[in-house]
Amino acid sequence: MEQGPVKRTFLLAAGGTGGHMIPAHALAEELMQRGHKVVLVTDDRGARIPGLFKGVEVHVLPAGRIGGGIRTWISAGAMILQGRKAAKALIRQYEPSAAIGFGGYPALPTLLASLGEKVPTALHEQNAVLGRVNRLLARFVKVLATAYHQVDRVPKGIEPVIVGNPVRAEILALRDQPYPPLTGEGVFRLLVTGGSQGASVLSTVVPDALGLLPIALRQRLQVTQQCRPEDIDKVRARYAELDIPADLATYLGDLPERLGWSHLFVGRSGASTIAELTAAGRPAILVPLPSAMDDHQTANAREMAATGGATSIPQSKFTPQQLAKQMQKMALEPGALATAAARARDAGYPQATQALADLVESLAGPTPAPVGPAPTFKEALA
Repeated sequence: MEQGPVKRTFLLAAGGTGGHMIPAHALAEELMQRGHKVVLVTDDRGARIPGLFKGVEVHVLPAGRIGGGIRTWISAGAMILQGRKAAKALIRQYEPSAAIGFGGYPALPTLLASLGEKVPTALHEQNAVLGRVNRLLARFVKVLATAYHQVDRVPKGIEPVIVGNPVRAEILALRDQPYPPLTGEGVFRLLVTGGSQGASVLSTVVPDALGLLPIALRQRLQVTQQCRPEDIDKVRARYAELDIPADLATYLGDLPERLGWSHLFVGRSGASTIAELTAAGRPAILVPLPSAMDDHQTANAREMAATGGATSIPQSKFTPQQLAKQMQKMALEPGALATAAARARDAGYPQATQALADLVESLAGPTPAPVGPAPTFKEALA
């Protein structure tokens, strides 16, 4: 990416999961397009996620996860202090105009350092429940930006700024494409994913549910499904038994393309998943992860389901019979899927990346005027 003179330097801090890293990546790309320099601080997991943060300086710092017994607390506290010291050194090296945290324990030391060094600091919350690190720091930062109108666990007295959840440019481009045509005899493309770690419940329930569909609908199916490595052979055998064409993988590197031609999504309701579905305008059957901290995936699904863009099924009620029932309801009723797709699209925040970049720039104050070449002696006398 070619850039002119760097205007500002911004420090991004994000935990190592895709839910934190993908919006940080989208913001980084936008800031660099505006001519700024971006420095990212994360952990080993975040640094290993493929395809993100090209052209960004990435630093891996120590970070401890608070929880468990007294020994865990002591160890975590020591790592946080170590990470904070290293982050202070980075801040003094790069002199960032502002810092923004995306949540996750790996972000905590850098954000503590930013606050200690008086760097203007903001937080972005991707989920519909304020995460623990963001909850801890929300009272001390300049701005709390959120992805939803209703966010639970926000401390009293704090008024969040709603910007939405930034998504990759490849996903946002799908918004300008029409929902794939679906005729009564045409191929019905189903996309199934379980988030960055996969989900064994989808490997068990989805194939059996598709086997319960009426034969006329089952014969139209084309399935793309992400599976855990330990599940993939079993799932492949089950689809072969049902004679349903299925493309299975443990990782879908071309997810934007797959989502673009899908008619229906079945999967978890992580923050990035919801943001991508609503940005692209794709209907969904969502199965929130029951073990998610503070049950935030159930809260994430709330807004999309309320608009009619998705159906949310608790995992305790996610059976082959229930999934088959919901799929028939959406697939066989004329126009139901296209209507749900439009409602999903209406729930999206297509300007989220630009809005968050505007907010971060505002923390830094006015951009300094470019410094041109020194005037010549003749020009100085004029």
